[in-house]
Amino acid sequence: MEGDASVENGKHPLAIEQRQQTALSPTPAPLWKVVAVASISAGVTFGWALQFSLLTPYVQLLGIPHKWASFIWLCGPISGMVVQPLAGYYSDCCTSRFGRRRPFIATATSLVTTAVILIGFAADIGHLSGDPLGSDISKPRAIVIFVVGFWILDVGNNLLMSPCRAFLADLSGGDQRKTRNANAFYSFFSAVGHVLGYAAGSFSRLHNVFPFSSTRACDVYCANLKTCFIISITLLITLTVIALYTVGENKLPEITEEEKRTKTVPFFGELFGTLKEFPKSMWILLLVMGLLSLARFAFSLYDTDWMGREVYGGLVGEKLYESGVHAGSLGLMLYAAVAGVTSLAVMFLARDVRGGNLIWGVSSILLAVCLAMTVWITKAAESKRRHTVATGRNGVDPGVKAAALGLFALMGIPQAASYTIPFALAATYSATAGVGQG
Repeated sequence: MEGDASVENGKHPLAIEQRQQTALSPTPAPLWKVVAVASISAGVTFGWALQFSLLTPYVQLLGIPHKWASFIWLCGPISGMVVQPLAGYYSDCCTSRFGRRRPFIATATSLVTTAVILIGFAADIGHLSGDPLGSDISKPRAIVIFVVGFWILDVGNNLLMSPCRAFLADLSGGDQRKTRNANAFYSFFSAVGHVLGYAAGSFSRLHNVFPFSSTRACDVYCANLKTCFIISITLLITLTVIALYTVGENKLPEITEEEKRTKTVPFFGELFGTLKEFPKSMWILLLVMGLLSLARFAFSLYDTDWMGREVYGGLVGEKLYESGVHAGSLGLMLYAAVAGVTSLAVMFLARDVRGGNLIWGVSSILLAVCLAMTVWITKAAESKRRHTVATGRNGVDPGVKAAALGLFALMGIPQAASYTIPFALAATYSATAGVGQG
């Protein structure tokens, strides 16, 4: 009967909860350890920045129609719904001698590295497998390799995020303020990675760094993308190795024979059981995070493509379109820089839960305003283009371009708030509910 009682309400068995507490830092870890682990996010978001700024135009160059490009991005939300809860759950219970979180972080880094190689060299591998040459010809083999690599990349990124944030919560020793500050550092380094990634994507001659990146099957745009991803995985591997080598964690005690005989609930049974016990505040938090993620993703999916098509008025493969994509990468760099500054400001402005909620609420309203402004900027760009055609001038209007870049920068504020405050609240609610940090 004890075994049945231990899984009441679908929560972790009491013995497992007690063992998990031994893996927490008894006191908050030194700041340098938190910074070392948080810096991994810079390597992750460097690659993400390249995804959002370069890959939507790239898949169209491979031959995927514009209307189908969004379906490839479904792998992110789908893998996130499955991989992140699984990674969090099993890292909570991991008894490896290397620790609970570090094995997952190392595995995820290797997956990301494999995926980046597949994506960057998709055109070359496709050509070796029989794809024809030519910019206006569909390359089916390269598309297959790209899609496989893209899915592996999103699985690896999602596998990496949950253990990293849980590791930061462990290092914070259960202190709410320390947890919020740790998440602020994570958000700050995420912004640094975004700035570096978008900056790399905005340079049209970066492929000169690695001359071998340009091949018969890989034109200048493809070679730039390949070079950017090589830099991305180098940064991620370096930061991960430094963090995992310098920051240790308490090993979770091995499961005893008595615990093995204890009746436990399968993962999804425990997950749904835990959902039933969530307080109202957690449900509201999850609902708002879901809506905000939907809003941000809708823009992130086509941000640089929107800049090339709607603001600059170009078509895929045209010089004007590529100029718009590079300008969009510059806008995303501004967006990431503002997000980084805002992340640090949150640590000082959000002194308590009430203050954090206020900042998050105001930033969410700002996000809605920014998304509405995209319609106005699109209409203004169309109007200016008609005027320039009538007067015989070419190119994007400077005022419209400035408005679009300003929009990108403003969206960094809600991004930073959403990457900092809700995760700190979720860690606090999870601790109160008696579930793991993963």
